[in-house]
Amino acid sequence: METKPFDTADYLDSPEMIGEYLNAAFETADPRLIKMALGNAARAVGMSEIAGRSGLNRQNLYRALSEEADPRLETLIGVIRALGLRLSVAA
Repeated sequence: METKPFDTADYLDSPEMIGEYLNAAFETADPRLIKMALGNAARAVGMSEIAGRSGLNRQNLYRALSEEADPRLETLIGVIRALGLRLSVAA
């Protein structure tokens, strides 16, 4: 049997799916998980497309969403908007 590595981005095929996925990540309140989820969502849509929409170049976007990075809130909000989503908080 031949297998291939699992890639979450392969399954994020609609804005609704991406929204639910990111909501689940934000519910954990784990910054590393949130950053990883944003990276997966950006890859699902296309890093070049998200970079263009967010005003970042592709290399900086990859760097901002890397495991070692500590991206600015402005960058994260830009990525969320580039995904066509809104960030909100509920009680």
